[in-house]
Amino acid sequence: MASHEQSYRAGEAKGQTQEKTNQMMGNVGQKAQEAKEKSKGTAQAAKEKAQEMAQSAKEKSGQTKEKASEMGQSTKESTQSGKDKTGGLLQQTGEKVKGMAQSATEAVKQTFGMAPQSDDDHQDFKTTLHRTD
Repeated sequence: MASHEQSYRAGEAKGQTQEKTNQMMGNVGQKAQEAKEKSKGTAQAAKEKAQEMAQSAKEKSGQTKEKASEMGQSTKESTQSGKDKTGGLLQQTGEKVKGMAQSATEAVKQTFGMAPQSDDDHQDFKTTLHRTD
């Protein structure tokens, strides 16, 4: 009967071993599932963070573009204002130079006696040219 008892114990050991194996496989499967879920959660969080960063970068890019546009417009306006001021200054300078030139011309005419007489001293002079041959 030793053989029957040995078969019984072998079967019992086999059953216990199979039970332990199933328990271990269940634990391994459960740990794998937990790792999978944790990994999935981490990946989802990373994806959301990347989307937030991309959105933030997009907004900052838009703000930067808007600021650059404002700066460009301001520069354009400043340039136009500078042109206007410069044009006005050049016009004033031109008028002053023209006035000075006219004054100098009048001074030269008076020096050579070619200046017109004032209304008080107005006399009609006739110029006669004499030809000498």
